[in-house]
Amino acid sequence: MVRLGSDLLSRVVLLVLLSTWLAGCEADAQQPAARVKPQVSAQTLHRQAVTLSVELPGRTSAHLVAEVRPRVTGIVRQRTFEEGGIVEAGDVLYELDPTPFEAAYRNAQAALQRAESAVPSARARFERYQTLSANNAVSRQEFDEAQTQMLQAEADVAAAESALETARIELDYTKVRAPIAGRLDASNVTQGALVTQDQSLALTTIRQMDIINVDLVRSSASLLALNKALASQRVKSNGEFVSVELQLEDGTHYPHPGKLQFHASAVSQSTGMVSLRVVYPNPEGVLLPGMYVRALVEEGYVEDSFLVPQRAVSRTPRGEATARFINDQMKVEERVISVDRSVGNSWLVTGGVRDGDRVVVEGVQRAGIGQEVEVSEVIVDEDTGEVRTAAAPDAPAGGQGGDAQVSIRNTVNLQ
Repeated sequence: MVRLGSDLLSRVVLLVLLSTWLAGCEADAQQPAARVKPQVSAQTLHRQAVTLSVELPGRTSAHLVAEVRPRVTGIVRQRTFEEGGIVEAGDVLYELDPTPFEAAYRNAQAALQRAESAVPSARARFERYQTLSANNAVSRQEFDEAQTQMLQAEADVAAAESALETARIELDYTKVRAPIAGRLDASNVTQGALVTQDQSLALTTIRQMDIINVDLVRSSASLLALNKALASQRVKSNGEFVSVELQLEDGTHYPHPGKLQFHASAVSQSTGMVSLRVVYPNPEGVLLPGMYVRALVEEGYVEDSFLVPQRAVSRTPRGEATARFINDQMKVEERVISVDRSVGNSWLVTGGVRDGDRVVVEGVQRAGIGQEVEVSEVIVDEDTGEVRTAAAPDAPAGGQGGDAQVSIRNTVNLQ
């Protein structure tokens, strides 16, 4: 009887414990679970002056080009230069056979001596007749004839001197000299070849290589848009100084800065392009005539503007540019922004953004509008588009400070 009562008591206790456990589980199931805040990455925006540059295609050309041609007709006796070598202005390149020109020079010398020998007697006769004419000892006609003979003898001397100078110049032209300093091309004639005065075929060509021209083209439409932006003060000019950087065919940066030499005053009717010429120093000889290059021409700068990463901007069905920001309540909000142009990996934004705003660049899909989020500060590299963790507030990176000035390349398609 006692054992039966003990078993009954144990069952009652077990039922009570089971009821208590079920009640606790039911209470836990009715309690709502704590929601986890989405994690997003945001970049803080600051006002900055953005330098705008346009990338233009072009080709290099020699600063000076001289096609060497003979000034007299003759046989090439000697070539005195190495093909591909460097020469200075005045160096002898070819020597022509001087024999006929030396003979002509000696003939001109003899003619001059003959003319000079006739002058003393003609002058003495004129002076004698001048005295006699004053005493009416000779007729006026004889005096005039004596004067004419003297003047003619003096004119013959002048003509002979001119002929001698011509012969000397032609003799000197038998040595074909370099008109400019530079690098020589291959020779088009060999020893023993007959060359003629001012022939169409150049003997060789000299190109000045220490200075190189870069001829660029840009569309007239883009130039018109730039002029309007400058006139409206949306883009500020840097004055007379225009920075022009050069990028080579292999993508490397040319270390020497260029100088804008001139801007064409007319638009090509066939292409609709405007020509520009930039001059670069070429001390190492890296640039060769005919190379294809791309030049970054500085157009001006925009004050009090913002650069918003392109990855943070989207478009509505109506084409409006929008971006999501983090407000003071750590909630996501969406705004319509005014986009001016694409610069590098960012958009140049002129409206809809305030200084210090934080724009969401990663995690947009995880957070809805109005939802509270946890934010990690990042910086988007303006050149590569890479997302990096933001530096400490006292050491801003990537030019994000309020007084920063950023230089951004604006690539323009001219096709």
